[in-house]
Amino acid sequence: MTDAAAALEPGRQIQTLDELTEEQAESVLELIAEAARTDGTTAVSEQGRLQLRGGPREGIRHFLLSDGTRLAAYGQLEDTDPVEAPAAELVVHPALRGRGHGRALGSALLNASGKRIRVWAHGGKSAARHLAQVLGLTLFRELRQLRRPLTSGDPLPEPVLPAGVTVRTFVPGPDDAAWLAANAAAFAHHPEQGSLTQRDLNDRIAQPWFDPKGFFLAERGGELVGFHWTKVHEAERLGEVYVVGVRPGAQGGGLGKALTAIGLRHLAASGLPTAMLYVDADNPAALAVYEGLGFTTHEVDLMYRTES
Repeated sequence: MTDAAAALEPGRQIQTLDELTEEQAESVLELIAEAARTDGTTAVSEQGRLQLRGGPREGIRHFLLSDGTRLAAYGQLEDTDPVEAPAAELVVHPALRGRGHGRALGSALLNASGKRIRVWAHGGKSAARHLAQVLGLTLFRELRQLRRPLTSGDPLPEPVLPAGVTVRTFVPGPDDAAWLAANAAAFAHHPEQGSLTQRDLNDRIAQPWFDPKGFFLAERGGELVGFHWTKVHEAERLGEVYVVGVRPGAQGGGLGKALTAIGLRHLAASGLPTAMLYVDADNPAALAVYEGLGFTTHEVDLMYRTES
């Protein structure tokens, strides 16, 4: 449908859609890529980009802002968390900024959420911070991207596994259900990660970057107790500690640190010069582990929300 109220500038229209055509998805991806080249960071997360294709998804809405001739901005609203406010991401084409498109799109997302929203500002850019202020949002979450060299600097630690724990690599299909259960248990406090479904896992397995040789599973007594899924960003020659998880009953014994070291050694053996990861600023225990492994802050993503 078209949100006529958004057409405050001649020619500007915002379509709100439950799913995108292949052509629309391609246009959005091109816009995101163009903005990333200008900004040095991607305005829409991996999860948001995966949700552009594959048909309708429960709780996902797409907002396409046109200036009358082309796609000028894109926004996505995800209303899947049973407790938290809907989460949004948005991006404006670099050549079309300064015309009020960001404010119009942000207002549309805010209205669609019922004036209860969380909005990511990836990279914490000044324009995004200003838009959050204009929309009346307040800062409430800081997600840090940490990096460390793999081929220079401090040597990577030797992994020391707890007694009785063995590590092998993930097998797509046979290991899906066990990993989803372990992930849900490890991240029960973190709905963005802990609520991943089979469809979400399939989306990631289908990506060109997926490599089961970099997906490590820790088992004890036949039970999956922890994992470290690594990712390689080929264009940037950058390895990522994509997700490390340990079941609650296996925490506190050094398994997370050992799994992190195993993954980092795998990335280093692949010839990658640098590794990265994301961690919440209000998670001092995880920050201490990663800083102890030689990671330092590279950039910060900020999340803003309406007052609740």
